[in-house]
Amino acid sequence: MAQTQETQHALLIPWGQYAQEIGLLSGIEAVKFSQKVYEHTPQGKVTEFLVAILSGAKYLQDISLAAHPLDKDMAVAQAWGQSGWADYTGVSRTLKKLTWSEVNALVEVLERVGQPMIENELALLRAQARGLDYDGDLTGLPVSNTSRTYPNAAYGHMSDEIRLGYQAGVVSLQSPTYGRLWISVDHHAGDTVSCTQAEGLVRAAEKRSGQCPKRRTELLQKRIEALVKSRAPAEKRLVTQQVNLETAQQAKEEVSTQLREETKPKRIAVLERRCLRREKSIEIAREKLEKTLVQMKVHLEDEKILRQRLEQFEQNNLENPQPVKACFRLDAGFGTYDNIALLIEMGYEVYVKLHNHKITEMLRQKNSPDTVWTRVGDNAEMVAWSGLELQHCPYPLDVALERFYTGKTHTVPASFREKHSALAHFGDPPVTTNLRAWFNRYNARQTIEAGIKETKQVFYLNRLKVRSEPAIYLQEAMTIFAANFIRWATVWIEQHALPSENSLPLNTMGVKKQVQVAANTSATVIHYSGGMLLMFSPASVFAGKSLFFSAPSRSLWRINFLPLFTFLSLIAQKLL
Repeated sequence: MAQTQETQHALLIPWGQYAQEIGLLSGIEAVKFSQKVYEHTPQGKVTEFLVAILSGAKYLQDISLAAHPLDKDMAVAQAWGQSGWADYTGVSRTLKKLTWSEVNALVEVLERVGQPMIENELALLRAQARGLDYDGDLTGLPVSNTSRTYPNAAYGHMSDEIRLGYQAGVVSLQSPTYGRLWISVDHHAGDTVSCTQAEGLVRAAEKRSGQCPKRRTELLQKRIEALVKSRAPAEKRLVTQQVNLETAQQAKEEVSTQLREETKPKRIAVLERRCLRREKSIEIAREKLEKTLVQMKVHLEDEKILRQRLEQFEQNNLENPQPVKACFRLDAGFGTYDNIALLIEMGYEVYVKLHNHKITEMLRQKNSPDTVWTRVGDNAEMVAWSGLELQHCPYPLDVALERFYTGKTHTVPASFREKHSALAHFGDPPVTTNLRAWFNRYNARQTIEAGIKETKQVFYLNRLKVRSEPAIYLQEAMTIFAANFIRWATVWIEQHALPSENSLPLNTMGVKKQVQVAANTSATVIHYSGGMLLMFSPASVFAGKSLFFSAPSRSLWRINFLPLFTFLSLIAQKLL
């Protein structure tokens, strides 16, 4: 006999089925919580929090106080394996009591559930003989500057302002099927700066993908040799300064001896002045020696770090019989010489904007009125140098000066609308021979900027729904999981919903429309013995459309899931 239910959150129904198929709900249920159970379990309330994020809830209270409260929607609760939903206050209390160990266990579940889909994309990239393209960034999560209830919040740069809050370090992977998949997210204090996080982003990406390029140990070995060689003048100077200090001390001792033996007042005055001069000479010699010793100490510490890195990278290569080609794209905040050198030594092709603005000024001075600029965009031009050796950078880089104009009015002089930045590249492609391709390749990292925009305008990550730091990290992790989950679910629905002329065309919808419209519209849910029918109501924008699923026979995670097509609607969408 058919069972009929009404829902105001239509798309959450098949998403719930998909969540059960991939083992998400059983994974959350298996996590142990040190909390009492009354009417609803902590596991159920954590699941409710994830569903609220998937529904695009702006505030936690929207669970109960929205126009169509989620906690009143029993059809959605059953689709997500729950007998009912808790009030938002109960969800809030559970989230507030979460410990770091509990949150880490939940995040591990999210990663484990999503790993098969990521591994399928990695296998597809290998089959297509393509490398891995990563994008990394640091995004601010501001709170009210007057707030005192967010633990460990700190002031830092967020959207060109100094704001109180947190930072999230994120990495995305270019996916053949989904366009963009989030790989990792790390929680940081608000005063964290990008230049300190490059290595962490790369390590997180390698940990999640389980793949890495061949380390460039030969370059690192040459760097160490050059470092040791560059220390020779300091070592020579150190010997000279030690001798100078000993000589000054001996001269002072001789004068002191003469002063002790002298009895004539006039001669005593001369020796006292001489003694002061000798003390000054000792002070100067000691300062020079100490300065050199500090430089030597830093030099030796740098060498120690590089030798440890070399040892580690040699071991990495031994344990990595099938290295991959991989590229990392980062913005100017990460573009320090130390970060660039590290990524080069780790084996990556690097596309980055340079952090040091003085390089931009230096490149501008290298140009002349006769310099030929290459147009690379509607308002952008570039000029480049191949294998440019920059001071303090251990490796030569392909460097380009980018010139672009802001604003559309011609009443403002071009010199005031003209902006410059310096791009850098390291890798095999001869990027200086095709500047337009270089420009487009670097600016393709806008995909991560669009992804960050999606997390904030669709899933409202910038509106923290909790005030416990472990729960804030959980919101960050669930948000990037939600963005991936919807992309995976779209493909799953396309493959598992029985085709008909009235089927809802999810493959033409972007994530924003799925969340804000399809997941918040009315429908009738009809359960048959042979499956489930989701019929959008006449009052819905999708009136007349439906989705029918036959009863599942096996879990998705056991299926060799390698789609050979790309959903363009999931790659680029206009976020207003």
